[in-house]
Amino acid sequence: MPLRRALLSVSDKTGLVDFARALARRDVALLSTGGTQRAIGDAGIPVTPIDRYTESPEVMDGRVKTLHPRVHGGLLAREGTDDADLARLGASLIDLVVVNLYPFEQTLRRVGATADELIENIDIGGPSMLRSAAKNHARVTVVCDPSDYPRVLAELEAHGEVTMATRRELAAKAFAHTAAYDTLISGWLSADGQTDGFPRFFGQSFEKAYSLRYGENPHQRGAFYRSRSAELGSLARAESLGSGAKELSFNNFIDVDAALEAVREHPRPAAVVVKHASPCGIASADSLEQAFRAARDADAMSAFGGIVALNREVDDAAATALAETFLECIVAPSFSGPALERLRKKSALRLLQTGPWGEPAQWVSKGISGGMVMHSRDATGPAEALEGRVVTRRAPTPSELEVLEFAWLCVKHVRSNAIVLAARADDGRLATTGIGGGQTARVLAAEIAVRGAGARAAGSVLGSDAFFPFADGIDVAAKAGITAIVQPGGSKKDDEVIARADEANIAMVFTGVRHFRH
Repeated sequence: MPLRRALLSVSDKTGLVDFARALARRDVALLSTGGTQRAIGDAGIPVTPIDRYTESPEVMDGRVKTLHPRVHGGLLAREGTDDADLARLGASLIDLVVVNLYPFEQTLRRVGATADELIENIDIGGPSMLRSAAKNHARVTVVCDPSDYPRVLAELEAHGEVTMATRRELAAKAFAHTAAYDTLISGWLSADGQTDGFPRFFGQSFEKAYSLRYGENPHQRGAFYRSRSAELGSLARAESLGSGAKELSFNNFIDVDAALEAVREHPRPAAVVVKHASPCGIASADSLEQAFRAARDADAMSAFGGIVALNREVDDAAATALAETFLECIVAPSFSGPALERLRKKSALRLLQTGPWGEPAQWVSKGISGGMVMHSRDATGPAEALEGRVVTRRAPTPSELEVLEFAWLCVKHVRSNAIVLAARADDGRLATTGIGGGQTARVLAAEIAVRGAGARAAGSVLGSDAFFPFADGIDVAAKAGITAIVQPGGSKKDDEVIARADEANIAMVFTGVRHFRH
């Protein structure tokens, strides 16, 4: 379909002038509104104000300017079918609509934004034009994202028109754009008056990034969908820097996300090795290289073929250590040039760069059959062990308390019931020595952690994500040589648990906070 007339009305003016100039060079007549029209006109590009086209001035401080039959008639008209009605309206065919919406989302995120400001940033004319153009994509091209300008111009250059396949794809994108916009607005409006803080209506907009080789198992199909509002530093925003290896699998995504969440907890350089969605080794140290080696060596057998997350830029020293072990994927904020050169030699290794980490999402959801459950992020943990209540006769030493804090930050990322053993090396490295998670009884998790630690259990400290319901878990710790324990407390048998710890000269701290991870 030839482009004869275009209507441009954008909030985000990225690339606008260059795009409008390219259209004008193709003799496309331009219609525009408000600030968009001024930007185009100031660049010396011929443009007709929308009120001249409609012969109806803007009213109500711009609230009504494109809600007019000549605009929507020009968009919705079927050429050869609606010509008489179009002529009766005094309208002309509009073949291209370039619209992005008032910045409601940006205003919603701004601290201190008022209800009146949010209301004024609810776009009405923009979504209406997008929907009209998208409905009539058999004739009309609709563009709601500046990143699509080059694609449209390339097709005009190659074919003299925008192809039907592209018009259909851009129409789908426009409907997704307005749907996401409306979802944000309904969520904000329906949150008002909700005493629990959860909106009555909640929705998220996702875009398919690519298909996966398969799902959790080879007989299941899979795809990766990226949230349109993914946070900085999240897995969805990560850039692949690998050496051409196969794409991440369904299971890889789950593991990488678990590793990223766990490594964010640690203030010092840290590394987390994950296998089957649960950490098998966590460590922090003065350098990333030391941290990775300690995390890997915490359970070297499980680390083989694992996923590694790091919380600093990967330098060449860390890359050298990472290259010593077969790994599926490494994720970090960034990689130095020498590190990339070294790691790209590992042909099967995937590398993901998240960029700087922003604030994580406030809400976390999990799909269930026919719906989902949602809760606020488990954002606590730091300093809970340091500031916890000592309940035993013996208080932990400063060294033990440092390791208890580390174990506490680790155990919240192990599947419950969860037990983590940890120790401090002479050079200051903190690392897990044994991990037991995902068990139906806490004593079983303790036994698994102790068995995994072996001789390293003696002198380690223990973190438990929830209280000990019985003293049997303390018996396991005492027999293994554990010197200190951090746990929430709150069991009916706390007195028995404390008494057993006192008998074994184990120091114990209650945090008063549980960190289940299901």
